[in-house]
Amino acid sequence: MSIDSLIDIAQGDFDALYQNFTWDIPSELNVGALCCSRHATGHNKLALIAESASGACQRYSFDDIERLSNQLANVFKQCGVKQGDRVAVVLPQRLETALVHIAAQKLGAISLPLSVLFGDDALHFRLSDSESRLVVTNQQRASLIESLHKQLPALQTILSVKNDDPVDVQNLPTGSAEKNCFWTRLAAADCDITPVNTGKDEPAFLLYTSGTTGPPKGALVPQRALIGNLTGFELSHNGFPQANDCVFTPADWAWTGGLLDALLPAWYYGVPVVGFDAKKFDAEKIAALMSRHKVTCAFIPPTALKMLRVVPELFERHPSSLRSVMSAGEAVGEELLYWGRDALGLDINEMCGQTEHNYLMGNCSVAMPVRAGSMGKAYPGHRVAIMGADGRIMGKGEQGEIVAHRDDPVHFLGYLNKPEATAEKYTGDWFHTGDVGYEDEDGYLWFVGRADDVISSAGYRIGPGEIEDCVMQHSSVLQVAAIGVPDPDGIRGDVVKLCIVPRQGIQPDVSLSDEIRTQVREKLAAYEYPRIIEFYDALPMTTTGKVKRRDLREQHINATHS
Repeated sequence: MSIDSLIDIAQGDFDALYQNFTWDIPSELNVGALCCSRHATGHNKLALIAESASGACQRYSFDDIERLSNQLANVFKQCGVKQGDRVAVVLPQRLETALVHIAAQKLGAISLPLSVLFGDDALHFRLSDSESRLVVTNQQRASLIESLHKQLPALQTILSVKNDDPVDVQNLPTGSAEKNCFWTRLAAADCDITPVNTGKDEPAFLLYTSGTTGPPKGALVPQRALIGNLTGFELSHNGFPQANDCVFTPADWAWTGGLLDALLPAWYYGVPVVGFDAKKFDAEKIAALMSRHKVTCAFIPPTALKMLRVVPELFERHPSSLRSVMSAGEAVGEELLYWGRDALGLDINEMCGQTEHNYLMGNCSVAMPVRAGSMGKAYPGHRVAIMGADGRIMGKGEQGEIVAHRDDPVHFLGYLNKPEATAEKYTGDWFHTGDVGYEDEDGYLWFVGRADDVISSAGYRIGPGEIEDCVMQHSSVLQVAAIGVPDPDGIRGDVVKLCIVPRQGIQPDVSLSDEIRTQVREKLAAYEYPRIIEFYDALPMTTTGKVKRRDLREQHINATHS
């Protein structure tokens, strides 16, 4: 059974689909060609509807994307970018962001998406660790990266996007005399380029994922991973594509969810995507945007769904065209599932995956009943099991760690320059997800908790190590542990709590807490902002000197409930 046959599943049998499916992936493929070139047939097929926070809107065809990405690829070549080089992009949901990925792929380079929320420390680490050769960003971030340039010996070029609203590509701005103005360089470049014949196992993306200790790790994601995502993508959207489909996600394209769970798989099928360069999530604007552009398929993280849910009569004011909603990043839960049925007239299909092994398991409401609280089943082409602490594969109903088999096109190549960290993720051919769960008698998978200390907040996966390193830079801090605790407002899943031991002689107060919060927001990212800070005389430790974060979390929960 091929991927294309999965779209005809209205009366389908999910288990039969799973049992009969086999992969058929060519030895050579190029993400740029698959997601753009083959749709640029001269018929101006719609690819992207781009809106800015001001309400300005532009539409771009696949022919536009093909021409502009060719020009940008030639700009990259002029800047010395070669196959295997890292090209970073620090931009929100904009045309330029998509062009960077397509252009880099056409050259066989590795594209590195980075969040505009990152501060100087977060950006410096990722650009340095990745040895990025070129960065495309906005004016504000360009100034910041310029200040870091001397500390980044591999970085050769910074291209700056100066326009806030979507650009009119029929009238490209060419008046700037600055040699590294993005659109000036692109407008002057040649339109012809032949995409590199990249092998299926060659790296396409470098995506940084948070670990439990130490700095983030760069996961190398291969060209074949795009194809590996497609079974889950099709099924989580109840059969994709269908007539007049249009895709949107509020998730930033800097993350796996926005890039590989929305933008690129939609473009693989030649389906238009709505990009919204918003400064922050606004439920009213998001609902209006989806209604205005008749979005049919959306990836909406649970936190965003909760923000939509609390606005009265939202979808009465902005009638929905949605036929499917996929959600991931944290548990959807019964309340959101029932709200989706009432407000949107559909079952929200929860999905679960990781940067290293994406679109692994989930639901498909037209092919199997959605069970509230369940993560669904492994999607066709993916093998999932429950493993005990002794490495034994567990039986039905037995709790253990959820593991995924590495013989899978979606599986990553390893962590950049970290072979030992990569090896630690495996027992034999099974990849450890770090999630604890179990499989019921009908094959549904259920999440119990994290095997490690990664914090899941508002759809973001946050490693405590990076936050702790940042907070330790404050002169008043002796020791710190960052943990995830339930959001008191019930919106974000967990929020970041800092458990701090101050230096001797320091009397902690509100002012110190505010200083630390500001330091994290400015140096790392706004979503890593610690909403709760508590000061301790000492932290619970193991005999080997490691902080017992789980004990701290349990203490917090017990104190909250007492």
